[in-house]
Amino acid sequence: ARKWHRNGIKKPRSHRYESLKGVDPKFLRNMRFAKKHNKKGLKKMQANNAKQAAAQQKK
Repeated sequence: ARKWHRNGIKKPRSHRYESLKGVDPKFLRNMRFAKKHNKKGLKKMQANNAKQAAAQQKK
């Protein structure tokens, strides 16, 4: 136990994106399509948010 503490017991390094190796292929495929189509409503949503922000400033 003493030897372990000499260098400090460290937590395992955490990475930003964990690898998707070994993940269910059906799930991965669906995730790819979901990411692809996520961008579809983005411009519409940003325009809507800008409108709401402008309306809030008028009040």
